[in-house]
Amino acid sequence: MDYFNKLVGNKPSQAPMAANVDDGFADYAAPAAASPVSIPASVADAAAADPTGQTRLTGPGGRQIVYTKWYRVWERTQLSDFYFELGVLPLILLALMVHQWGTRRNRRKARKFMASAEPILENEFALVGFGDQPKDVPYQEGTVQGDTLINAAAKLTGDNLADDVLKETTAFEFQSYATGRANTAFMDIKILLWKWYNPALLLVETLFGTFFESMKAQPERIEAVSYAFDGNEKSYVTPPVPGTEEINKPKPTGNSAYDQFIFAIVNKLSMRRLREERYDLSLTFTKDNAKLPIWASVMSESAEVTDTLLTADLVKAVETAGDYFEYLIVTDQPVDKPATIDEAKPRKRIHLCFRLPSDKDYVKVLPLFQSFIRLSDHLANNARFRPEVTKKIRQTRETESSKLKKVAEKEAEEDRMLTMEKLKKEERDRKMKGMTAEQQRKFLEKEADKKRRKDSKKMTVKG
Repeated sequence: MDYFNKLVGNKPSQAPMAANVDDGFADYAAPAAASPVSIPASVADAAAADPTGQTRLTGPGGRQIVYTKWYRVWERTQLSDFYFELGVLPLILLALMVHQWGTRRNRRKARKFMASAEPILENEFALVGFGDQPKDVPYQEGTVQGDTLINAAAKLTGDNLADDVLKETTAFEFQSYATGRANTAFMDIKILLWKWYNPALLLVETLFGTFFESMKAQPERIEAVSYAFDGNEKSYVTPPVPGTEEINKPKPTGNSAYDQFIFAIVNKLSMRRLREERYDLSLTFTKDNAKLPIWASVMSESAEVTDTLLTADLVKAVETAGDYFEYLIVTDQPVDKPATIDEAKPRKRIHLCFRLPSDKDYVKVLPLFQSFIRLSDHLANNARFRPEVTKKIRQTRETESSKLKKVAEKEAEEDRMLTMEKLKKEERDRKMKGMTAEQQRKFLEKEADKKRRKDSKKMTVKG
């Protein structure tokens, strides 16, 4: 019975003292008999029977708060206690919905372009994507059900694109890869989109870009880099199994090497930025060309190089791309200014950049993409210039290399001097450790006298 009384929380009531008890014996008055208490059927009923043991507290605004057992949340809280959470929760849900919408939008747009470019890539390369098995070519060069290869490829939506063709590195950057082609070692493709998943960050970048040219938000674009074999196929291609040379004789592929040079076709709106950001373009001369539209210009090291590379197909592809075209660069020098001789070592490659149409109609840019892939064949067959031209280009490289060599020699000399000073200091400390106090005093006086004579001699020579 005592257990249930404690559980319910009732205390035995004290009966009042009898009126006729003498005051002197009041301490010995017996309490009245306790009234009977009903026994609850269960512990839960006992806990809910009577909210005893409650303490009333005063909250903000004089509101009375009843403090009860820790599990009776509904008795000590009300809706006004959660106004802040009710205000923040919709914002969190909205941010999650916007993030989900932005990532899905970028993913769909990247897959759409890659699906449109995949037929062209598979007609040019043996392997497209990050898989290890070549895929069947869905379209062949020529007409496909009344459409050309470009028009048929532009209609693909990307719903059936294989997962290994495109890799999502971030929510706004996607990458692809292609290899297995004559005159081209491999190709990297990068799709850069806006950060639609974070509109606040996109708005900040846009606002800062209006005031600072260096922080201007770049448009949604494609950046592709094609790396040339340059006659080094053996360095990239896996050697055959010994003994199979007689069975499967490799077909001659010709000489893939070509002369060193820098050539670029750029949109005039991007020309200043490219010259500031890219070291290789700083070695070229800018000149308009009658073959190109008025909004495009040529950056080249020689007029002969320009005449060789400005083919009719390339010029037509640039005209078709129109304002979507950013630049096409053939180079052998690094993008960033080299700090060492090794960084300035020639590495031949082709860069292409163009903006993505907002309407997802890639018919205008796919011819440019196809011409970019096939440009390596034109370079291997025709990019060999007269000795006068190659000598002039080589002199530019040698001048830059001599500057780097002087900087490297100066740094090496400084390192040598620091090493000598360190050795001299160690030798001096070693000698002084073996001397007495008097010997150390004479040694320091002799050292100070030698320094004074050296300084006075310098002053006499200057005078």
